[in-house]
Amino acid sequence: MDAGDAGDGRRGRRTPMHVVVFPWLAFGHLIPFLELAKRLAARGHAAVTYVSTPRNVSRLAPDVPPELSATLRLVSLPLPRVDGLPDGAESTTDVPKDKVGLLKAAFDGLAAPFAAFLADACAAGAEDDGEEAAGFGRKPDWIVVDFFHHWVPPIADEHKIPCANFLSFSASLLAFHAQKSRAANAADSEHPHTEAEHFMAPSPSASGHLPSDLAYRRHEAKFVAAAYQPDCTGISNAERMKLLLRRCPISFFRSCPEAEGPPCELLTEIYGRRFLPIGLLAPTVRSNGGGGGDRDEAAADLMRWLDAQPERSVLYAALGTEAPVTTDNVRELARGLELSGQRFLWALRVRGTGGDDAAATPPTARDGLLPDGFERRVAGRGVVCAGWVPQLRVLAHPAVGAFLTHCGWGSTVESLQFGHPLVMLPFVGDQGIVAQAMVAKGVGAEVARNYDDASFRGEDVAAAVRRVMVGEEGKVFDRNAKQLRTAALDEERQGHYIDEIVEHLRGYKYGGGD
Repeated sequence: MDAGDAGDGRRGRRTPMHVVVFPWLAFGHLIPFLELAKRLAARGHAAVTYVSTPRNVSRLAPDVPPELSATLRLVSLPLPRVDGLPDGAESTTDVPKDKVGLLKAAFDGLAAPFAAFLADACAAGAEDDGEEAAGFGRKPDWIVVDFFHHWVPPIADEHKIPCANFLSFSASLLAFHAQKSRAANAADSEHPHTEAEHFMAPSPSASGHLPSDLAYRRHEAKFVAAAYQPDCTGISNAERMKLLLRRCPISFFRSCPEAEGPPCELLTEIYGRRFLPIGLLAPTVRSNGGGGGDRDEAAADLMRWLDAQPERSVLYAALGTEAPVTTDNVRELARGLELSGQRFLWALRVRGTGGDDAAATPPTARDGLLPDGFERRVAGRGVVCAGWVPQLRVLAHPAVGAFLTHCGWGSTVESLQFGHPLVMLPFVGDQGIVAQAMVAKGVGAEVARNYDDASFRGEDVAAAVRRVMVGEEGKVFDRNAKQLRTAALDEERQGHYIDEIVEHLRGYKYGGGD
């Protein structure tokens, strides 16, 4: 029988599947996996078991709507101890960059706990494929994994459960790398190119599917090239993903043709019809609520300040929690915000600060980061928040007119759903490719910088801010951003992508092995 095809003749409806989702330990992955889980559960397709570690589960639990409590459950697996990994570190936001390898090693240690969890889930579920057990009462039909999980398919094969691969990246990024790999393999399959210079050249023969000059800049390419080298776990990120693509009969990615267009078509051309867009999975304001106490009070203060500002007059600035922002970067960004003359709300965060809110910089930490007298000089038109910021609520506020962002795909999607033009300041990973793709769509301006060492000047920040927020060019960016929002965030169309993925999952017949 096909996965999940047991029917309910009394109601003429298919029995919901049981789907296990298991993301990597980074919030750029944890959150879209949770959004996927919520949509599968809310549309009646599946009961979803979301697997992560205890601290991440406690962080995400408030984002599960009460009405989904019967069809979406969060399950904790204890993260194994690894020497050198800070106590309580369970996500990339909890550790400095040089400790991420240790987090990967701990994550790989989840193989045995996950195998035990899956064995228990199968034992508790229906043993006979002909039974009409539903939801959590049945053996898992699918396991949806991230790109780090090369060790999950062999575990799943023991129970004859197929795995799907969910890539929470933009189509532009995936298409760039897919085309690069295809060209390199065609030229010399025994010696794939993995040096930085390889990624600094546009993908060849992309047939108009990608911007002709789309490529990494030198500082970005060095970071990307490192993903092709084995780390302390003995395997590279690229090899993990390669192994998973071989073992997962269905893969899907966080995008859609309405948002990115031709790159989605190129991915289908390269990988075939089982490499599918799943939509943008844009989180709702409700799913970004506060955590009570000090958080609610701080959020209320920010909202009151925004309430007092003119409509679409405020630049919201946030560089995420994992961009490798230096002290010089912070000071030049501060200079740029001051020189721009525009109103702004700046979420100032530093990676790996620990504590209950690992994504926030302690208020005292900004004292040594910001230029002397900066907050005094911008008082009244600028606010620096070194604690937690309810990003979606801020982006949804009518006073916000643009978003200064590092262009992580998650943050970009969040901004797109509100139609904000972008001031783009990418650092590493997918951020540069996303920024270039958004520039090509005319939804904002990128800050000029030195692409060898990634440095930038306050004057260049100010110039980009003014381009986006002032004058005729700013109106064009604003109009284009709103048009992209209308095209990409149609709820009916976004729901259709989820339904289409589910049809592929239901129609698959397990074959096992490679």
